[in-house]
Amino acid sequence: MEQFKLLIIILLSAVFVDNYVLSRFLGICPFLGVSKKLDQATGMGLSVTVVMLLATAATWPMQHFVLNALNMGYLQNIVFILIIATLVQILELVLKRFSPSLYKGLGVYLPLITTNCAVLGVTINNILDEYSFVESMVSSFGCGLGFLLAMVLFSGLRSRINEANIPTPFRGLAVTLIAASFVSLAFIGFGGIVENLFA
Repeated sequence: MEQFKLLIIILLSAVFVDNYVLSRFLGICPFLGVSKKLDQATGMGLSVTVVMLLATAATWPMQHFVLNALNMGYLQNIVFILIIATLVQILELVLKRFSPSLYKGLGVYLPLITTNCAVLGVTINNILDEYSFVESMVSSFGCGLGFLLAMVLFSGLRSRINEANIPTPFRGLAVTLIAASFVSLAFIGFGGIVENLFA
Protein backbone atom coordinates (compact mmCIF):
# COMPACT_ATOMS: atom_id res chain seq x y z
CA MET A 1 0.00 0.00 0.00
CA GLU A 2 2.84 2.39 0.85
CA GLN A 3 4.48 1.61 -2.49
CA PHE A 4 1.20 2.39 -4.28
CA LYS A 5 0.91 5.73 -2.44
CA LEU A 6 4.48 6.57 -3.40
CA LEU A 7 3.78 5.80 -7.06
CA ILE A 8 0.65 8.00 -7.02
CA ILE A 9 2.63 10.87 -5.47
CA ILE A 10 5.43 10.46 -8.04
CA LEU A 11 2.87 10.45 -10.87
CA LEU A 12 0.88 13.47 -9.68
CA SER A 13 4.03 15.42 -8.79
CA ALA A 14 5.44 14.81 -12.27
CA VAL A 15 2.23 15.96 -13.96
CA PHE A 16 1.37 18.99 -11.83
CA VAL A 17 4.08 20.12 -9.42
CA ASP A 18 7.34 19.31 -11.22
CA ASN A 19 5.93 19.81 -14.70
CA TYR A 20 8.97 19.81 -16.96
CA VAL A 21 7.68 22.62 -19.17
CA LEU A 22 5.94 24.86 -16.64
CA SER A 23 8.18 24.53 -13.57
CA ARG A 24 11.53 23.28 -14.87
CA PHE A 25 11.34 25.09 -18.24
CA LEU A 26 12.61 22.09 -20.20
CA GLY A 27 11.17 21.38 -23.64
CA ILE A 28 10.28 25.02 -24.34
CA CYS A 29 11.09 24.81 -28.08
CA PRO A 30 8.22 22.45 -29.03
CA PHE A 31 6.02 24.04 -26.34
CA LEU A 32 6.21 27.39 -28.13
CA GLY A 33 6.58 26.07 -31.66
CA VAL A 34 3.93 23.35 -31.96
CA SER A 35 1.22 24.68 -29.64
CA LYS A 36 -0.55 26.78 -32.28
CA LYS A 37 -2.98 24.00 -33.27
CA LEU A 38 -4.62 21.51 -30.92
CA ASP A 39 -4.07 18.45 -33.11
CA GLN A 40 -0.35 19.19 -33.55
CA ALA A 41 0.06 19.98 -29.84
CA THR A 42 -1.65 16.72 -28.90
CA GLY A 43 0.43 14.75 -31.40
CA MET A 44 3.67 16.27 -30.12
CA GLY A 45 2.65 15.66 -26.49
CA LEU A 46 1.83 12.02 -27.18
CA SER A 47 5.04 11.55 -29.18
CA VAL A 48 7.16 13.01 -26.39
CA THR A 49 5.35 10.83 -23.84
CA VAL A 50 6.08 7.69 -25.86
CA VAL A 51 9.74 8.68 -26.30
CA MET A 52 10.07 9.44 -22.56
CA LEU A 53 8.70 6.01 -21.65
CA LEU A 54 10.82 4.16 -24.18
CA ALA A 55 13.93 6.17 -23.29
CA THR A 56 13.49 5.41 -19.59
CA ALA A 57 12.90 1.73 -20.30
CA ALA A 58 16.19 1.65 -22.23
CA THR A 59 18.39 4.05 -20.21
CA TRP A 60 17.62 2.82 -16.68
CA PRO A 61 18.96 -0.71 -17.30
CA MET A 62 21.84 0.74 -19.34
CA GLN A 63 22.86 2.93 -16.41
CA HIS A 64 22.50 0.30 -13.70
CA PHE A 65 23.69 -2.83 -15.47
CA VAL A 66 26.26 -1.49 -17.93
CA LEU A 67 27.59 1.99 -17.11
CA ASN A 68 27.67 1.53 -13.32
CA ALA A 69 28.99 -2.03 -13.58
CA LEU A 70 31.87 -0.89 -15.80
CA ASN A 71 32.52 2.34 -13.84
CA MET A 72 31.69 4.34 -16.97
CA GLY A 73 29.07 6.69 -15.51
CA TYR A 74 30.87 9.62 -17.14
CA LEU A 75 29.48 8.43 -20.50
CA GLN A 76 25.88 8.79 -19.29
CA ASN A 77 24.96 11.86 -21.36
CA ILE A 78 26.46 10.54 -24.58
CA VAL A 79 24.90 7.07 -24.23
CA PHE A 80 21.49 8.48 -23.25
CA ILE A 81 21.47 10.89 -26.21
CA LEU A 82 22.34 8.05 -28.60
CA ILE A 83 19.52 5.92 -27.19
CA ILE A 84 17.02 8.79 -27.43
CA ALA A 85 18.11 9.62 -30.99
CA THR A 86 17.60 6.00 -32.04
CA LEU A 87 14.13 5.88 -30.46
CA VAL A 88 13.10 9.13 -32.16
CA GLN A 89 14.22 7.82 -35.55
CA ILE A 90 12.09 4.70 -35.01
CA LEU A 91 9.10 6.85 -33.94
CA GLU A 92 9.58 9.04 -37.01
CA LEU A 93 9.46 6.00 -39.31
CA VAL A 94 6.33 4.68 -37.55
CA LEU A 95 4.52 8.04 -37.81
CA LYS A 96 5.54 8.47 -41.44
CA ARG A 97 4.11 5.03 -42.22
CA PHE A 98 0.92 5.03 -40.12
CA SER A 99 0.04 8.74 -39.64
CA PRO A 100 1.37 10.83 -42.54
CA SER A 101 -0.78 13.85 -41.62
CA LEU A 102 0.62 13.99 -38.07
CA TYR A 103 4.13 13.38 -39.44
CA LYS A 104 3.72 16.32 -41.83
CA GLY A 105 2.07 18.51 -39.18
CA LEU A 106 4.89 18.02 -36.69
CA GLY A 107 7.40 18.83 -39.39
CA VAL A 108 10.85 19.76 -38.13
CA TYR A 109 9.78 19.44 -34.50
CA LEU A 110 9.58 15.65 -34.68
CA PRO A 111 13.33 15.13 -35.22
CA LEU A 112 13.89 17.84 -32.60
CA ILE A 113 12.52 15.46 -29.94
CA THR A 114 16.05 14.01 -30.12
CA THR A 115 17.40 17.27 -28.70
CA ASN A 116 14.40 17.94 -26.46
CA CYS A 117 16.03 18.56 -23.10
CA ALA A 118 12.85 17.38 -21.32
CA VAL A 119 13.40 13.82 -22.59
CA LEU A 120 17.05 13.77 -21.57
CA GLY A 121 16.18 15.52 -18.30
CA VAL A 122 13.63 12.85 -17.37
CA THR A 123 16.06 10.00 -17.95
CA ILE A 124 18.87 11.66 -16.00
CA ASN A 125 16.64 12.86 -13.14
CA ASN A 126 15.22 9.36 -12.69
CA ILE A 127 18.79 8.17 -12.08
CA LEU A 128 19.65 11.12 -9.82
CA ASP A 129 16.46 10.64 -7.77
CA GLU A 130 17.49 6.98 -7.30
CA TYR A 131 14.15 5.69 -8.48
CA SER A 132 13.63 1.98 -9.03
CA PHE A 133 12.72 0.85 -12.54
CA VAL A 134 8.97 0.94 -11.79
CA GLU A 135 9.24 4.36 -10.11
CA SER A 136 11.24 5.63 -13.09
CA MET A 137 8.59 4.44 -15.53
CA VAL A 138 5.81 6.05 -13.47
CA SER A 139 7.81 9.28 -13.25
CA SER A 140 8.41 9.28 -17.01
CA PHE A 141 4.74 8.61 -17.70
CA GLY A 142 3.79 11.48 -15.40
CA CYS A 143 6.33 13.80 -17.03
CA GLY A 144 4.95 12.87 -20.45
CA LEU A 145 1.38 13.50 -19.29
CA GLY A 146 2.50 16.81 -17.81
CA PHE A 147 4.11 17.76 -21.12
CA LEU A 148 0.94 16.76 -22.98
CA LEU A 149 -1.25 18.71 -20.53
CA ALA A 150 0.91 21.82 -20.90
CA MET A 151 0.81 21.56 -24.70
CA VAL A 152 -2.98 21.12 -24.84
CA LEU A 153 -3.71 23.88 -22.31
CA PHE A 154 -1.38 26.30 -24.04
CA SER A 155 -2.80 25.41 -27.45
CA GLY A 156 -6.27 26.41 -26.22
CA LEU A 157 -4.89 29.61 -24.73
CA ARG A 158 -3.08 30.51 -27.95
CA SER A 159 -6.26 30.04 -29.97
CA ARG A 160 -7.94 32.58 -27.69
CA ILE A 161 -4.98 34.94 -27.99
CA ASN A 162 -5.17 34.79 -31.80
CA GLU A 163 -8.80 35.97 -31.64
CA ALA A 164 -8.10 38.76 -29.13
CA ASN A 165 -7.29 42.39 -29.87
CA ILE A 166 -3.72 42.55 -28.53
CA PRO A 167 -1.96 45.92 -28.24
CA THR A 168 0.72 46.26 -30.92
CA PRO A 169 3.80 46.11 -28.64
CA PHE A 170 2.61 42.78 -27.15
CA ARG A 171 1.78 40.97 -30.39
CA GLY A 172 3.69 37.86 -31.39
CA LEU A 173 6.23 36.27 -29.08
CA ALA A 174 5.72 38.79 -26.24
CA VAL A 175 2.11 37.89 -25.52
CA THR A 176 2.93 34.19 -26.01
CA LEU A 177 5.61 34.32 -23.29
CA ILE A 178 3.36 36.33 -20.96
CA ALA A 179 0.58 33.76 -21.42
CA ALA A 180 3.04 30.93 -20.77
CA SER A 181 4.09 32.59 -17.51
CA PHE A 182 0.44 32.80 -16.38
CA VAL A 183 -0.10 29.11 -17.12
CA SER A 184 3.09 28.33 -15.18
CA LEU A 185 1.89 30.39 -12.20
CA ALA A 186 -1.39 28.47 -12.17
CA PHE A 187 0.48 25.21 -11.58
CA ILE A 188 2.24 26.49 -8.45
CA GLY A 189 -0.94 25.94 -6.45
CA PHE A 190 -0.78 22.19 -6.97
CA GLY A 191 2.35 21.90 -4.81
CA GLY A 192 0.64 21.78 -1.43
CA ILE A 193 -2.20 19.59 -2.66
CA VAL A 194 0.01 16.76 -3.92
CA GLU A 195 2.38 16.90 -0.93
CA ASN A 196 -0.50 16.54 1.53
CA LEU A 197 -2.51 14.03 -0.50
CA PHE A 198 -2.02 11.12 1.91
CA ALA A 199 -1.28 13.15 5.06
